[in-house]
Amino acid sequence: MRVIAGEFGGRRLDPIEGTDIRPTSDKVKESLFNILGDTVIDSIFLDLFGGTGGIGIEALSRGAKHVVFIDTSIKSIKVLKGNLKNLNVEDNVEVFHTDYSTAIGKLHKYNKQFDIIFIDPPYSVGMAKAALEELDKNPIIAQSGLVIVEHDSRDDMPQRVGKLHMCRIKQYGNTTLSFYNINEQMQQKEE
Repeated sequence: MRVIAGEFGGRRLDPIEGTDIRPTSDKVKESLFNILGDTVIDSIFLDLFGGTGGIGIEALSRGAKHVVFIDTSIKSIKVLKGNLKNLNVEDNVEVFHTDYSTAIGKLHKYNKQFDIIFIDPPYSVGMAKAALEELDKNPIIAQSGLVIVEHDSRDDMPQRVGKLHMCRIKQYGNTTLSFYNINEQMQQKEE
């Protein structure tokens, strides 16, 4: 695992040895950040299911102002904190050892807003849709924000989840990225 571009481009990230954790491939990560382009600069970024931090650290490297990492695995959190320390970016981040539902609820309670939310749960267990539903119930996405879900290409993702509307989809072999934004027309009708 490595950081692809930006301030830390080329730097290696420590993986978790001997586990079934599936980090985002470099090909998918590079494509994701090419799509996001300059929207990452000065963004507030949430990396749900953050694992060892590959996506959130890439966001920092490309100019994100602040990144929040969420993960339930203590092994992942330890490796993530080590990766952040090695890059000396501990001041620009928050790391929480908790489940996505609790995290989203607490972030909403404290009025946190994110420009970009990346969701990469374990494949084929239904957590991606459940996380989108939590985001709709506890809106922590900025009005012009974007939610990206990485999932198995065989999994069908909903076109809409409340105010979140799928606006783009990109497939890379067995991996798909589904992009969601806030559907303003639906929001206006519901208010």
